[in-house]
Amino acid sequence: MEDRIELLCGCYEQILFGYQVQPGGEQWTATADFTHHTHTASLSVVAVNNRFVTTGSKDETIQIYDLKKKVEHGVLLHHNGSITCLEFHGNTHLLSGAEDGLICVWNTKKWECQQTFKAHKGHVSSLSIHPSGKLALSVGTDKTLRTWNLVEGRSAFIKNIKQNAHIVQWSPSGEKYVVVMQNKGDVYKLETASVIGTILNPKRISSIRFITDTLLAVAGDEDFIRLYDTDSQKCVCEFKAHETRVKSLHYFEYEQSHILVSSSSDGYVKMWKIDLNKVNTAPTLLCQVSTSARLTCLSVWRPGVIDNKATPTTEATAEKNIECPKKKREVPKDKTEDSDAEQEGEKQVVHKKRKLTDKPKIKKKKQNKD
Repeated sequence: MEDRIELLCGCYEQILFGYQVQPGGEQWTATADFTHHTHTASLSVVAVNNRFVTTGSKDETIQIYDLKKKVEHGVLLHHNGSITCLEFHGNTHLLSGAEDGLICVWNTKKWECQQTFKAHKGHVSSLSIHPSGKLALSVGTDKTLRTWNLVEGRSAFIKNIKQNAHIVQWSPSGEKYVVVMQNKGDVYKLETASVIGTILNPKRISSIRFITDTLLAVAGDEDFIRLYDTDSQKCVCEFKAHETRVKSLHYFEYEQSHILVSSSSDGYVKMWKIDLNKVNTAPTLLCQVSTSARLTCLSVWRPGVIDNKATPTTEATAEKNIECPKKKREVPKDKTEDSDAEQEGEKQVVHKKRKLTDKPKIKKKKQNKD
């Protein structure tokens, strides 16, 4: 299959950027591929699978792009609040969360909403799908951590936590997960559902990525990135990555190389090569590109690779794992059945076929350190 690398990043200026990356030894190159302006508010999240790219925004919509054909594929209009999180499971399902407190399970073959959970009393801040595709975790502004049974389409477990968590993420093996609250990350063991350690970062944590089950990359509201050992909870390496705060991280493997990607409010996207045999040494900078925009979210599209899960999941297995039955959307107390029915109907997916453009639409301006 094609092993193409495309950097994708969204910004406050409502634009999705695409950069095609050409690997080459110690120095890689990234060239502008397209810019696309569809949302009417800032982008908050980008998610990819083997074919599609989805973006969530504060305009309450999820835009779908067919990146293989370089065209818009449609827009999902199910949520009544800013989209906060998106995550694919293989090529068959997408989970979305928003400030309306809902989590939606989408079948990506027909882009139908198979299941809607009234997940949190406040906003859904973050969600993460277990590598098996059978479970998902979510955190919200109601100070709860919730586990979802995606096979049966129901809530499995609710844990009250003392603070509002804003990030949750499974490890590659699915044997542990991290829940982030402000500047600390509690490491949980799946088998016991108990905290086995806590990582403390100097600043509020903005993004985390597991490199391995025992190595975690952490970005905070500062210009540094740190690598933590999840067993000892100690920082094994820290390095200056950007000029202003790092907003998002992404990780992938390429030909046995471990690549960490970072984006910042300074407008730069950078790619770093991590040597697992020398984790105490700062990673090597492979390439960087300036977007001249205030970046908010990041992902990497590789059509030949579904994901970086430690346990490979085939499309047939993914289809079997997530089998949520179609169910009428749970209606928040402040919504009526009529408005709910309207969203469950034809307006769930509006199809478009507009081509992605290669014409830049960002003008250089003085950077805001927001």
